[in-house]
Amino acid sequence: MSRTTAARALLAAFGLLAAVHLGALLAGAGTVEVATKPALMPVLAAYVLARGGPVLLAAALLFGCGGDTLLQVGGDTAFLVGMASFAAGHVCYLVLFVRRGAAPEWGRRWPLAAVAAGYAVAWLGTVALLWPDLTADLRGPVAGYSLLLTAMAYGALRAGPRALLGGLLFLASDTLIASGIAHWPQPPAPQFCIMAGYLAAQWLLADGVLRTTAAPATGAR
Repeated sequence: MSRTTAARALLAAFGLLAAVHLGALLAGAGTVEVATKPALMPVLAAYVLARGGPVLLAAALLFGCGGDTLLQVGGDTAFLVGMASFAAGHVCYLVLFVRRGAAPEWGRRWPLAAVAAGYAVAWLGTVALLWPDLTADLRGPVAGYSLLLTAMAYGALRAGPRALLGGLLFLASDTLIASGIAHWPQPPAPQFCIMAGYLAAQWLLADGVLRTTAAPATGAR
């Protein structure tokens, strides 16, 4: 099997797994939901490697798998360790984005200082609103994790518009998780909304990095 064929098969498997998982969330099929969730990010990571993508990108996705699995366990300890696993994934993304150097031409057209200030205000506002409704032992970890997540989302600007959208969706998905922990009113089918946003975010981040990684080679040819 060629590398291209393997990559296509893995991408199709990821799409199928994502559809089954999201369908299980809507149908209340708990066994299928639990069985499919830990498999999602490893399949996407395998796709990245089949495409010749950076090992750090595959690592970011596999840290996401660790977080996905631990969040299924339940309890504060598993939640905190799972959050640490996601945080490690965000560090991998940040390293990838920093290695890309300056923002691409399309990003440099934006007032980047204003964009950074917007992300900072969003982080401060979200933490300030959540703070009174979080338990004391979760306030610090949630604030620190959300700061790292916000930095990752801003850094995704360097990997193109797809990655930037992925970072924003990751922010939205994790904010919805935090609002649930704070016992705020939730939208219909909150777990479906969280996972739909998260899966789209990881795919867009991975695809954005793959596209910018391949761009120099394409230009050279």
